[in-house]
Amino acid sequence: MASLYAQYLHERTEDDIIETDMGFVTFRYINEGKSAYIVDIFVLPEFRRRGAMKDLADMVVKEAKTLGCTELIGTVVPSTKGSTISLKALLGYGMSLLSSANNVIIFRKDI
Repeated sequence: MASLYAQYLHERTEDDIIETDMGFVTFRYINEGKSAYIVDIFVLPEFRRRGAMKDLADMVVKEAKTLGCTELIGTVVPSTKGSTISLKALLGYGMSLLSSANNVIIFRKDI
C-alpha cells in the first residue's frame, strides 16, 4: 500500500514517487516527455552518505529511460535549508550546471 504522501501526490499532482526503506524521490516528466525532473529526494539520516541518494536517482533514470527520456533535471534553491548539501549531491551524481536565475540553480545530466 502506498504511503499517505504517495496517495496525496497521486491525487493532487502529476508527480510520480518511488519509496524505499531508505527514503523517497518525487519526480515528473517535462519538456514533452524528454526530461525527467527530480522534484525532491529525501533520505533517512541513517542512510545518508551511503549511496542512497544515488540509488533513488538511478531508479528514476531507469524508469525515465523506458519512457524515452534523454535527460535528468534537478534544481537547488540556494536560500533553503540544506541547499549546500543538495548542491553537492547533484554535482556528485554527475549533473552539470544548466542555468541559474531568481534563487534557483538548474542542473542537467544526459541519461
